[in-house]
Amino acid sequence: MNPQGIPAGAPCWIDLLTSDMNKSREFYTALFGWSYDVGDEEKYGGYTMAFKDGKSVAGLMQSREDTDGYPDMWTTYLRVDDIETTIGAAKTAGAMVFMEPMAVPEQGKMAMLGDPSGASIGLWEFGGHTGFQLHEEIGAAAWHELHSKDYPAAVTFYRDVFGLTTSVMSDSPEFRYTNLMAGEQELAGIMDAANFLPDEVPSSWQIYFQTDDVDASIATALTLGATIINPAEDSPYGRIAGLSDCTGAMFKLVQPPA
Repeated sequence: MNPQGIPAGAPCWIDLLTSDMNKSREFYTALFGWSYDVGDEEKYGGYTMAFKDGKSVAGLMQSREDTDGYPDMWTTYLRVDDIETTIGAAKTAGAMVFMEPMAVPEQGKMAMLGDPSGASIGLWEFGGHTGFQLHEEIGAAAWHELHSKDYPAAVTFYRDVFGLTTSVMSDSPEFRYTNLMAGEQELAGIMDAANFLPDEVPSSWQIYFQTDDVDASIATALTLGATIINPAEDSPYGRIAGLSDCTGAMFKLVQPPA
């Protein structure tokens, strides 16, 4: 465990790859009330930390020539105790490594891989940076969910590589969903998306940001250049919606049940 109580295998950080840092910053400030701290250009390439009420919630990174061709997107990072060992296990389990483990000075180690269902996921080994300080609060990430085109392979992969347990929430042909667990704690969800994702859309991790009013947040987001992907609807877990932000990065909103 760590100061924020994030167990190994759990989502511990998120960041945004953006083609327009200024527009993205303005968008999320207006939507969630974020403030920012820009990292040293030489040491951290201008990596920008986002804060809500003085607590870290996310990172933002300007896309560069070496990331050209990547769409603007949010990435979820899972906490690992030993990044080299985890990468080895992931390769054995059929993952593709997009970025081998890399030390981030004084902060920790990161890596990027593609899971067997084709979804991109980050890994983070704690150093000075020990993940988000705010989670499941208004203006911060609240839930992380894999929409997978190969559901059985994805469930097996995350369970075995990250040493988690799984809890099947639903197993009907219309809706298959498994939660990744550490003990009694729900860490993230895996949804069978084979029936609703178009051929050209890959498996992907989705981030839900918490709001106290989904409809008001959508209205604000639309004035800032967002596009609605999934209109707001009520679910057993609250009111949810899917949007793309001002530069095209997809994210979700969730308003927990009253």
